[in-house]
Amino acid sequence: MAAELDFSPPEIPEPTFLENVLRYGLFFGAIFQLICVLAIILPVSKSHKTDSESFEPKNSETVKKPKATAPQISKKPKKETKKKR
Repeated sequence: MAAELDFSPPEIPEPTFLENVLRYGLFFGAIFQLICVLAIILPVSKSHKTDSESFEPKNSETVKKPKATAPQISKKPKKETKKKR
């Protein structure tokens, strides 16, 4: 009766190169998704340097207002023409 039972492990073929690439690609994709979700959930604290710089008064040299652009005279409106049938 003991000879009838076969307790040897089943033969499993070794994974191919494509199966290995797929497996590790899925692992890296899952880790990347976890990092992205954690980046959204966990707030990132700003360093003390950037906070102190925002409260300093700024000189007129550092803050420049963009100049208003003058309308270009060389552009002329196109004449509307009727379609000829």
